[in-house]
Amino acid sequence: HRAIMLSSLATGKSYINNYLKSDDCLMTMNAFKQMGVNIEQTEDSLTIIGAGINGLKNPVKEIYAGNSGTTTRLLSGVLAGQNFSSTITGDASLSKRPMKRVIEPLSKMGAKLTSIKGNGCAPLRIEPSSLHGIRLKTPVASAQVKSALLLAGLYADSPTTVTEPSLSRNHTELMLSAFGADIKSGTFDSPTAVITPGNSLHGQEITVPGDISSAAYFIGAGLITPDSEILIRNVGINPTRDGLLRVFKTMNANLTILNEHEETGEKTADILVKTSTLSSCEIAGDLIPTLIDEIPLIAVVASQAE
Repeated sequence: HRAIMLSSLATGKSYINNYLKSDDCLMTMNAFKQMGVNIEQTEDSLTIIGAGINGLKNPVKEIYAGNSGTTTRLLSGVLAGQNFSSTITGDASLSKRPMKRVIEPLSKMGAKLTSIKGNGCAPLRIEPSSLHGIRLKTPVASAQVKSALLLAGLYADSPTTVTEPSLSRNHTELMLSAFGADIKSGTFDSPTAVITPGNSLHGQEITVPGDISSAAYFIGAGLITPDSEILIRNVGINPTRDGLLRVFKTMNANLTILNEHEETGEKTADILVKTSTLSSCEIAGDLIPTLIDEIPLIAVVASQAE
């Protein structure tokens, strides 16, 4: 999602390798095609000719987000800063999911963003407005809410500051920085992100890391299946996402991190997994947001601990 969005808002060409051809990501791609961005697809990559921060065009029809909450929430931040009106709609499931979590904070920035049915859900109508930088403390840690605000912050008249109760996933901040935005990412000790408008974004070559939530199933299977050895290549090990690895290490898992490097600011590595005799552990505090998607899998693996 983020690679397509920022490439579309950048100047120059961007090349995206290893993109995920899921329905959700294709919804994001089609949305930017509707707004005049030239996106060429091959089997393995995307080439995007960026329109620039202020180069998007008025979509001739509603933007259909399917079942993608990520598309809807992040795109709301981008559309809030445009000089044209737009509508985001989706399928029956998306139309029941809560959007007040982005409507309310974006409205504090001056965005004119409304739920057409008045129920706090999609479809959403976004009208042109002048955005103002704000300092906001969010009640819960949410990468989607934070991302919507930071993307809207590209169009604000002053810096936008988002402070969370704990650090959520920071993929947006890392990629914004790689594209040339003036942004300060939060840390585990100080979960505050700040974006200052004014910088142009510039096209990049991006290799999207493999998703650790998808790799998790193979890691878990390798740990508890006798006589197993699995090497999983090019997995993202962003510290806001690698709680699964830390938990398994605490459980005495035979895990080895190999070939660690960075791809557009994201830590990436190969993970070697071997059958392990696992011990018990306690999972608590700031570790939980870094593995929220993997808790059911951890429970399965933990059932095989001593």
